[in-house]
Amino acid sequence: MTKKPADTTEAGILAPAPTRTLEDPERQAAHEKLWKMMEESYLKSDPESLQRSFANHLEFSRGKNRHIATRHDLYQSMAHAIRDRLMERWNDTMNTYYEDNVKRVYYLSLEYLMGRTLGNSLVNLGIRDDAARALEELGYDLEELRELEPDAGLGNGGLGRLAACFLDSMATLGLPADGYGIRYEYGIFDQRFENGRQVEKPDHWLRFGNPWELVRPEFSYPVSFGGQVEHYVDSSGRLTCRWVPGDRVVAVAYDTPVPGYGNSTVNTMRLWSARTLDDFSLEFFNEGDYMRAVEEKIRDENISKVLYPADEREAGRELRLKQEYFFVAATIKDILRRFFVKNDDLQHLPEKVAIQLNDTHPALAVPELMRQLVDKHGFHWEEAFDICTRTCAYTNHTILPEALETWPVPMFERLLPRHLEIIYEINQRFLSDVRLAFPDEPDLLGRLSLIAEGPVKSIRMAHLAIVGSHSVNGVAALHSEIIKEKTFADFYRLWPGKFNNKTNGVTPRRWIRLSNPRLSTLIDEHIGEGWVTDLARLRELEPLAEDPAFRAAFREVKQSNKKELAALIKARTGIRVKPDSIFDVQVKRLHEYKRQLLNVLHIVALYRRIRNRDTEEMVPRTFIFGAKAAPAYRTAKLIIQLINAVADRVNSDPAAEDLLKVVFLENYSVSLAQKIIPAADLSEQISTAGMEASGTGNMKLSMNGALTIGTLDGANVEIREEVGDDNIFIFGLRTDEVRHLRGVGYRPRDCYENNEELRGVLDMIASGEFSPDEPDLFRPIIDSLLDGGDYYLVLRDFPSYLSCQREVAQAYRDPEYWSRMAVLNVARMGKFSSDRTISQYAEEIWRVGPVAPVSREIPPEH
Repeated sequence: MTKKPADTTEAGILAPAPTRTLEDPERQAAHEKLWKMMEESYLKSDPESLQRSFANHLEFSRGKNRHIATRHDLYQSMAHAIRDRLMERWNDTMNTYYEDNVKRVYYLSLEYLMGRTLGNSLVNLGIRDDAARALEELGYDLEELRELEPDAGLGNGGLGRLAACFLDSMATLGLPADGYGIRYEYGIFDQRFENGRQVEKPDHWLRFGNPWELVRPEFSYPVSFGGQVEHYVDSSGRLTCRWVPGDRVVAVAYDTPVPGYGNSTVNTMRLWSARTLDDFSLEFFNEGDYMRAVEEKIRDENISKVLYPADEREAGRELRLKQEYFFVAATIKDILRRFFVKNDDLQHLPEKVAIQLNDTHPALAVPELMRQLVDKHGFHWEEAFDICTRTCAYTNHTILPEALETWPVPMFERLLPRHLEIIYEINQRFLSDVRLAFPDEPDLLGRLSLIAEGPVKSIRMAHLAIVGSHSVNGVAALHSEIIKEKTFADFYRLWPGKFNNKTNGVTPRRWIRLSNPRLSTLIDEHIGEGWVTDLARLRELEPLAEDPAFRAAFREVKQSNKKELAALIKARTGIRVKPDSIFDVQVKRLHEYKRQLLNVLHIVALYRRIRNRDTEEMVPRTFIFGAKAAPAYRTAKLIIQLINAVADRVNSDPAAEDLLKVVFLENYSVSLAQKIIPAADLSEQISTAGMEASGTGNMKLSMNGALTIGTLDGANVEIREEVGDDNIFIFGLRTDEVRHLRGVGYRPRDCYENNEELRGVLDMIASGEFSPDEPDLFRPIIDSLLDGGDYYLVLRDFPSYLSCQREVAQAYRDPEYWSRMAVLNVARMGKFSSDRTISQYAEEIWRVGPVAPVSREIPPEH
């Protein structure tokens, strides 16, 4: 029999290759038995087996031996050894999802701040101690190798870290759920300080490769931009649209395994990388025009080059819109491909697929899914829109209406002409329904419209997400009430049943188990290990808050963590800090509403007291900051410079040596947070009331035994409800008081004129005390407070904040009292596990349950 020639085209190479069926039944049986034996036995994870895998990868994957291996070779070899153990579970998990044809969740987020993967994988596989022992016996240190792994900085702050926690919880709960995003070649920038100023450097996190990801070229999709839309009548007499694009790029899938804790589930984070259709023009290259030969490649691949390109210019905003559509278009195509593996009728899509939009960045999923259903699969509009809304759900993370994402219609028309038509059609039909429901309120149409009128019309992406989804949730109880009462009050009148709350949470695996092994061990010794997957069990620690021996052990854990952080601070900055001082921590994105400025005004107030020898009420403090400011956010960058200038002056003044230190650790990241948070005594959560959607840093710090000083904003409200009024420090205006004050008029100069200490602080900064070479350097900050309206009410809350800080100092003087409060904070943080949050999403929005992976003989495509 003549063999059929092999298909060596790209499509042929990447097509599925089914196992050959043999004509001899005995040989076929032996063949099946061999495969089954290999597929059903997992690699062992004892130290000897791990050593063997490590050595094999060092030699066969890295081409090295122990005599010439670099530290990077060692890290890569260990990473591959652990990834091997994830792979088996990964294949079985995906196989089970397909074979059982379960409903699956797809979490769409433009950001993922995953942090380092090696340590987290070891914790979730339950082999951290075995891995450490395996390497120690070979003469290497696991922690040293872990430090070599770069942070995957694919996010800017809480939004991306929340997404990472959610993926961990989905896998731990055994939910059939995958994340989708963009594989940015350069993540959030590396931050450096030069003369106190923030300077941004490229974050080339892929410089040495990423051992945790697998490229999946078989799952590549063309993504179109520009061109025009053709309208024609098809053979059935139906008016049809055809998008004829002007440009195309290719989205290539890169998969990263996401293991659950203590189970066999390994889900997937699929990130898209942009590639050009043709790498370069051979014609231009042969003519010697080398730049033009690769011009198209550079332009196309810019789409996945950088997280959040600067958008002050038109080109930057256009690139950002391209990113959002690129990510959504590839994702929707991939979701539909997965659906068709076991299903053939898209009418059943909502029964098999749940799409969660993490903020408005993926909101283009609504018109893209409509385009696929109507233009590609021939659905009538009404039926398609019903499928779309029952499939999609939207999480809002923004309170302020002016901060909600919009896109100019002309730009949209130029890049996505068909999607603009679809959005107009959605809007027209939606407003017709509104007009019927509220015939006497013509102004309501303008407020609800997906299109904002103005000199340049714009598309309101949040409105698009709300109209195109069956669920709209906030991320804290206060936040959810604000969006119902203010931000989206008109939509809430229309669809009260759509709106719900899902208070955020964080994963205790990374934020206690991995980050704080001392505390984790202490908890295990007293209540067992069940809390790792059932954080509510931390309540069992409550009686121990009254046990002097336990409090002493708890203080010892905190002190050891503080000593470690003090050593890190000394190594990175040269600053010596005292572990016996209060470690007063504010680590979060730098934004005016988060009020790092209020914190530094307090520091200056304390410094003035030291200089005036008014230190009777003071206790030693070390203020620790970690934050990045958006590159174009000038005010935020100036606040960073002010904090560093104050730090330089305070830390060099012998008078402040025993009472005050200020440290700003540059390049804040997930890995740095894992070192800071376990050592914190005081957690600064001091945003202007009514402006923080939730916050998750507040949760991480509290569950690691830091006491909160904060406003009643975001999740602080619920933290207070859980830990109790006596175990938290609350100050400042409430949300309704903020609204009232802004409504009646606020004169910040009154605060300045009526408060001598505040006046002294502001005058000290304005005089150039902290910037003698540039006396007016920080004058814009002072002017914005006194003459610019002080929108974030820093001056108004200053007296209340200082009074509350005096209470903090008084409490810290009594170690037994302080540690009792700290233990109760840990014990009462069970609500703030992301497992609880995801369970609520699964039950109330997605309607999915856990699926236990089963080993199969023939794994399908991923």
